Amino acid sequence: MTIMVAGAGPAGLTLAAELALAGVEVTVVDRLPRRSPYCRGFTLNARSLELLERRGVAGRFLAEGPTVPYGMFADPRRPLDLSVMDTGHPYVLGIAQTRVEELLEGWLAELGVTVRWGQEVVGLDQDGDGVEVTVQAGGERRRHRVDYLVGCDGSRSLVRKLAGIGFPGTPATAFGLLADVELADPSDLPFGVTEGERGAVFVIPRPGYVRIVLEEPSPPADRAEPVSPAYFQRLLDEELGRPVRLREPRWLTRFSDAARQADRYVAGRVVLAGDAAHIHPPAGAVGVNVALADAVNLGWKLAATALGHAPDGLLDSYHRERHEVGARVLRTTRAQAALGRRDPGVDAVRDLFGELTELPAVGKYLAEMVTGVSTRYDPKVPGDHPWLGGLVPDLKLVVGERHTGVAELLRPARPLLLQLGDRVLPPVSGGGVETWRARCPERPGLEGVLIRPDGHAVWVSDEADPQPVATLSAALATWFGARARSADAVGG
Repeated sequence: MTIMVAGAGPAGLTLAAELALAGVEVTVVDRLPRRSPYCRGFTLNARSLELLERRGVAGRFLAEGPTVPYGMFADPRRPLDLSVMDTGHPYVLGIAQTRVEELLEGWLAELGVTVRWGQEVVGLDQDGDGVEVTVQAGGERRRHRVDYLVGCDGSRSLVRKLAGIGFPGTPATAFGLLADVELADPSDLPFGVTEGERGAVFVIPRPGYVRIVLEEPSPPADRAEPVSPAYFQRLLDEELGRPVRLREPRWLTRFSDAARQADRYVAGRVVLAGDAAHIHPPAGAVGVNVALADAVNLGWKLAATALGHAPDGLLDSYHRERHEVGARVLRTTRAQAALGRRDPGVDAVRDLFGELTELPAVGKYLAEMVTGVSTRYDPKVPGDHPWLGGLVPDLKLVVGERHTGVAELLRPARPLLLQLGDRVLPPVSGGGVETWRARCPERPGLEGVLIRPDGHAVWVSDEADPQPVATLSAALATWFGARARSADAVGG
């Protein structure tokens, strides 16, 4: 079984690692000759760190940058308090997307997969058994037969277009500019938000330079026209109402508030993830994080499907679950973009919304929503436990004399059944489910948890559960094509 991933960004690299962990042969190609040194994203949020922790690699990322216990929704004067979130990582990590990609590529290499740079998918023809993919490298074209092709090739995804997948949404109505430059006099422009005569300027510190972000009042007719240093300088001075001299421009680019989402994440044997599946305003800096979550949700499902042991509809659940999350991200970022616009008519709404975010319950709700911490999926089995459908906390466990935790046990990226109480559960066959009998001193009364490879609970039982074996059997069959052997002979 072979899967080709087009695109070596956060989604493609993470997905390839998940597939490699599952024992699937994976090829990663990228049209660029080498990794670009430029990026827009500089943040990993709590959910991304939780997912990386469940593969044993979060420490590599946390060693790279500072963590900050606050975020922003719409009003920079009223930051969101992230320390109130229910997570082991109540903060955001400052780290450039380029460095995230380097670390992911290094992890992928440890798993035996090397990115093939300078190779672009330029054609595809799929049937019921696989995909014929045409890849161009230099002036030469070659055809490859693969079982599945995954487009992680960005917002202008050629894979998406070749597969005939629609990309509905709203076009750009507002534009902004960013520049990675040096300030001739650092005291001229402090970090954070500076209100000028015509608008606000946002300054982010970076090693040896700063990133300056501002609105573009009226973009040129050709929106692909490069942003020149002189043009950016002029707009910056106009926004502030005073000159601030810049030097050593590293990168200048334009962005917009366009928001679109693929109408299908799965089209036969072609699948989309990351920016190929959704684009949205940059508010909240969530793009890299949504891409990572797409990949972790998809990886185990695609691997099980390709290897032939997935229950019916498992791959379709990727579309169902992540399309819903993507739609929520589009809605949230659109709202933030609208509240952040330079429009006197919005000022009162932004002020009122800012006051609401200071209410503890509202602040916690927004913080967990924009960071993905509150993401839940339908477990498809009865139950009302608060963990059901959500990411299982990194419970501290004792297995024999060994101290471990949920995150450590999930590193192989396999389904996990934890037997934690005195009740005897039936043995499990099929589906690659790993069963661990453990004690969980911090959660007395918890009898068992069935966890997907992406860390989400699909069955939770405690001492009050009247039918644990029946619901466990349903969860095993629904998600892993597994079964509980001789369930009717097991006592309570």
